[in-house]
Amino acid sequence: MDMYCAVRDDPSDAARQQERHYYLLSELQTLVKDLPSSFQQRLSYTTLSDLAQALIDGTVYEIVQGLLDIQHLTEKNLYNQRQKLHSEHRALKQDLVRKHRQSLQTCKSHNLSVLKTTQKAEAEALDQRVKEEQRMMDEKVVAEMDQKVLDQQNTLEKAGVPGFYITTNPQEVMMQMNLLELILKLQQKETVSGSLL
Repeated sequence: MDMYCAVRDDPSDAARQQERHYYLLSELQTLVKDLPSSFQQRLSYTTLSDLAQALIDGTVYEIVQGLLDIQHLTEKNLYNQRQKLHSEHRALKQDLVRKHRQSLQTCKSHNLSVLKTTQKAEAEALDQRVKEEQRMMDEKVVAEMDQKVLDQQNTLEKAGVPGFYITTNPQEVMMQMNLLELILKLQQKETVSGSLL
């Protein structure tokens, strides 16, 4: 009711919003043509019109940009953690090789076969530890990125962006990625042309 009263009181504002809606819808329809046909078919006129409506005031652009910034920081942080682990593993291997070399130089010939067997076991144990820690790190990366996707879906759904809801269905996630791509391209185009409100 308040929205109706506000629009009734200022018809020029309603006209501007309607004009902006048509502009956004037209731009979205143009951008959709760049998507694979399987996704084009799933984006109805109504969905694009609803998306244009959600984009009118620019808030969704800000939300999407904030989500992207968080995602990039998360990716950078996870990459740095993985690189740190890789460096630690390299240092452990170098230390083990150095230790083994020193032991071989001071080893008496009658103990050489025992020492080599022990060193081989130590090297294999370290390799196993490295593999396990890398596997755990990779699982952590995947879990954190999956959580970011769920957080993004939840945020965009709460913001009322059409097509966004929490799902792990790969086709639906891909559709949402295409919708995000449309939003980002439209934002970029509006930023360049200066037509963003």
